[in-house]
Amino acid sequence: MSVNGEAVRIGTGTDRTDEPGWEVDPDDDWALAVIATVGRQLRLRREATGMRVCDFAVAVGYGEDLVYKIETGKRIPRPEYLDTADEVLGAGGLIAAMKEDVKKVRYPKKVRDLAQMEGRAVEIGLYVCHSISGLLQTADHARAAFESRQPAYSQEEIERMVAARMDRQAIFQKDPAPTLGFVLEEAPLRRPLGGTMVWRAQLEHLLEVGRLRCVTLQVMPTRCEVHPGLDGKIELLKFEDGSAVARCEGAFNGRPVSDSRQLRIVELRYGTIRAQALPPRESLAFIEELLGET
Repeated sequence: MSVNGEAVRIGTGTDRTDEPGWEVDPDDDWALAVIATVGRQLRLRREATGMRVCDFAVAVGYGEDLVYKIETGKRIPRPEYLDTADEVLGAGGLIAAMKEDVKKVRYPKKVRDLAQMEGRAVEIGLYVCHSISGLLQTADHARAAFESRQPAYSQEEIERMVAARMDRQAIFQKDPAPTLGFVLEEAPLRRPLGGTMVWRAQLEHLLEVGRLRCVTLQVMPTRCEVHPGLDGKIELLKFEDGSAVARCEGAFNGRPVSDSRQLRIVELRYGTIRAQALPPRESLAFIEELLGET
């Protein structure tokens, strides 16, 4: 079937919004509430215009089954779906404005929770053992990392996770920005993930971020025989009220902790790692040397 000479997607299973990654996580109460509200508003707007589901589906270019799923809160609508629905229903931008709320629930709950904590923190310390910290990755580097996973993610899922990772980096634009400390292992910096051009762009990005006033970037050289981070990632977030939360993959079963005794252990490990890593100035010089070798 066509409308104005353009093919219309009718049916279930071929709609792009029906691909993996657009379903609502049944354990994510906030996402369920947001998508249910969006779906209800779409249905009320449609009914107010007197349009039946079949007519609306043709007008927006999606299948009836998908329209039902979105209106009943079982599917996350794409941004372009909301834009088209706003135009078809003459909502004057009210439906399109819901894209911001929908955008947030597109990201996995654990990513949203992490971004929320990072947004409240006044000091963040991160050590990453086997990769470059997500807060420091370029989009192409992140995409290459996600594409390397097995079993493979769908392209839709990859783009979803890349977008979430890039959005977290808004933390660098905060004013005032939190104090950010990163310790990266030498080995991942030498891995040309994504090819030479992606690798070069990633090293250039590290140099750019590492020169920010709010950032301390250090490299742990492979010649360092042993240090307290060999078990994996360490995260330490401190907040304005004096509280803190930390996670250390080699302690407390990798669970986040906020107890003062447990925090001291994580702080001891992270502090020792920073002391053993190259100083910030030498670390940037080291990355510049790597860039010159590419």
